[in-house]
Amino acid sequence: MSRKGLLIDYDQCSGCFSCVVACKQEHKYPEGKWGIKVEEKVFVDPRRPNNSLRIDYVPFPTEFCDLCTARAKRGERPACVKHCQAWCMYSGTLSELTTLMEKMPRAVLYSR
Repeated sequence: MSRKGLLIDYDQCSGCFSCVVACKQEHKYPEGKWGIKVEEKVFVDPRRPNNSLRIDYVPFPTEFCDLCTARAKRGERPACVKHCQAWCMYSGTLSELTTLMEKMPRAVLYSR
């Protein structure tokens, strides 16, 4: 059986936090516990005119992320992927995801 993973394209995340909400509801996590979190990063981007500000949203799985094992057994995608409003999250085998990642300049691949 091929190892599974989660691919996140950071260039496309809009910071809607749908992944966070979907994960918390799926796993019934209490306040202060997350399977995935989204960090907001504000910085001066020297590549932009007048060194203007840039805001990036960076979703990252935490130690509690199990890639929605129960959902996967039913043939469903992880809750964060299903509910992602920006379509920037993908799930599949590591070989599928690394091929997809080749086309993404800023992405991260998570596996368990």
